[in-house]
Amino acid sequence: MSDGYYNSKKTDDICEEVCGQQASFAAFTRSRLRCMLRGFDIRTCIFLFVVIPLFIFGLYLHGQKISYFFRPLWGSPPKPFHEIPHYYHENVTMETLCSLHGWKIRESPRRVFDAVLFSNEIDILTLRWNELYPYVTQVVLLESNSTFTSLPKPLLFASSRQQFKFIEPRLTYGMIGGRFKKGENPFVEEAYQRVALDQLLRIAGIEDDDLLIMSDVDEIPSAHTIDLLRWCDDIPPVIHLQLRNYLYSFEYHIDNKSWRASVHRYRAGKTRYAHYRQADLILSDAGWHCSFCFRYISEFIFKMKAYSHTDRVRFTHYLSPKRIQDVICRGADLFDMLPEEYTFKEIIGKMGPIPHSYSAVHLPAYLLNNAEKYKYLLPGNCKRESG
Repeated sequence: MSDGYYNSKKTDDICEEVCGQQASFAAFTRSRLRCMLRGFDIRTCIFLFVVIPLFIFGLYLHGQKISYFFRPLWGSPPKPFHEIPHYYHENVTMETLCSLHGWKIRESPRRVFDAVLFSNEIDILTLRWNELYPYVTQVVLLESNSTFTSLPKPLLFASSRQQFKFIEPRLTYGMIGGRFKKGENPFVEEAYQRVALDQLLRIAGIEDDDLLIMSDVDEIPSAHTIDLLRWCDDIPPVIHLQLRNYLYSFEYHIDNKSWRASVHRYRAGKTRYAHYRQADLILSDAGWHCSFCFRYISEFIFKMKAYSHTDRVRFTHYLSPKRIQDVICRGADLFDMLPEEYTFKEIIGKMGPIPHSYSAVHLPAYLLNNAEKYKYLLPGNCKRESG
């Protein structure tokens, strides 16, 4: 310094270098950025700009899985059912079977009404009605031109009615127009259609003490279960049916926990068609629930967009035909969800694909008698038609 002058002011070497030279604009920008970041620790930068964004993206992709995995912490399991043992053998008399259940036999069987809301399950409906045909008095079917999610829907049953000639004399068919209220909770439209089914049952001529089967099309009571309940006296006013739970076909047996199907001794003014828990009693091993059991890939896509849980389709690629076919053959979940259970043991035990089952024992008789036509529902036939 000239004249012995000493400048004690602190300087930043980097910034001083930039300010003291005629640097290019790019060099100046880079250096100024280094000046700004000099006070930040590199680990802090990585945390702010890498870890946190990845965490947010992971929540976006897998938030639903995380929520379901920790369900035991925030959810309470429903009250357990009182399970009624189910006795059956084809060589045992009905009087003995009723007695084994603690009931008496009637002089004549009750009338049986089977009522369903129909969407697009033509094949499963065929299996259901052939299984129940010997014991049902009336089948009642309601169809709408709207899905529960307010999408337009063709009247598939009406256009396929010719193939159900065998049931025509016992059929009461109804069609209800959809309300097409976009953005409405799908369960509201579902409830609206179930109320309409109550009215259709009255048109069909149901009376007090007739048996009424309340279940979705794919929840199929076994024939001998319905025969037992129509012949036995003193059965409960409402009894749920424990069904074997299958996914995609009878190759993928999930568990035996399907419970929503129920049978009611009808009471005018009191019995209402519903699909939720209505009693604490459940009859063990009473049939089959085959969910998403379709022949065509297009039917899978339709249901994924149409049914009440459409919010589970979180990404459009879930509807890719190639992905759906792969998911079916692996026995994985269409919506990439974790099991809906209430203990960590059950959640972890059911994680991953469903094990293949090669048993076709105790399945609907019509299915086995027409195995070639419905082979996609039997073990070893996961490939689906495009449709």
